[in-house]
Amino acid sequence: MHSEAETCPGPGAATGAAPAPPPTSVDRGRFGDAVTPWERAGWRADALGWATGHLARHGLTETGPREARVRPWSILVRFRTGPGERDAVWFKASAPAAGFEAGLGGALAAWVPDHVMTPLAVDAARGWSLWPDGGPLLRGALDRGEAGRADWLTAVGQYARMQRALTPYADGMTELGVPGARTADLPRIFDGLVETNPTLAPDTRRALRAGRPRLLDWCAELDTFGIPDSLDHSDLHDGQVLTPAAGRFTFFDWGDAAVAHPFASLLVPARDVRERYGPESVTAVREAYLEPWTDIGIPLPELSRAATLAVRLAALSRAVSWFRLFPGTPAADCHEASAYWVGALFAEPDLL
Repeated sequence: MHSEAETCPGPGAATGAAPAPPPTSVDRGRFGDAVTPWERAGWRADALGWATGHLARHGLTETGPREARVRPWSILVRFRTGPGERDAVWFKASAPAAGFEAGLGGALAAWVPDHVMTPLAVDAARGWSLWPDGGPLLRGALDRGEAGRADWLTAVGQYARMQRALTPYADGMTELGVPGARTADLPRIFDGLVETNPTLAPDTRRALRAGRPRLLDWCAELDTFGIPDSLDHSDLHDGQVLTPAAGRFTFFDWGDAAVAHPFASLLVPARDVRERYGPESVTAVREAYLEPWTDIGIPLPELSRAATLAVRLAALSRAVSWFRLFPGTPAADCHEASAYWVGALFAEPDLL
């Protein structure tokens, strides 16, 4: 990990009133120009003091250096709490546009505790949360050959069951501030993305506007199936899935999430599995995901058609999520990524 040494003094350290905190290594990745609260000593003192206060409430003691991961969309700090690699607690501060993530994380732990981690503490107003270590990532297990395609498919099925359990809470999630990307919202979202993105060439903008009737047709058709809205993770790749026990998976990192058609969540795992195992595996992902939905009274061919439409329309949620950054952070790369996803709405062939 590329990092820079950075010691973050805790409250009272400068006056000798309290021992100095452990040193902190800071990983900024390729985002050295990101504007985040981490640069403000007062914010660091408040945030780290909040986190260490809750560590103490849970009877946990720091045992080594802290590691901070500073990105345009969030700040993560890893606190060591024992000798093992998994003996750690994570503090997360989300950017204001993704500040709903803290409150959502607490709500999910109450609504679907078997599918998510339970936070140690949440400050929904400030977008702060504190989390136990959730176990190894599915990605690592796949890379090491300790898991395979069947495990990814099992995880996708478990995720679908979680979404089914969350359908009664769609309005509650909206009240928590989770952005809306329901099918009826998509034309408005599309219009905003097309008209405001400065990277779109005039010809590209005209072509996208010309495609809008197709978008309206897709939305109208998807609505006819009557599948209830739920939580769409919007970025469900194998690095967002934990493996706390054999055959069990939990899901985390909800900063890109939206209240949307549930099948939109298939976009990212289908692309992930296609890249890792080949295009013939995409059908298996769809079948694994749809199986928990087969008892809602909609024939499987119609569920499959709904999945095709929802996955295509999911490009709009991906396009929007790129702008959930700390204010002031340069967004040129985000405009380009967003433009790619808007273009994919019409340019790419059906994934499913």
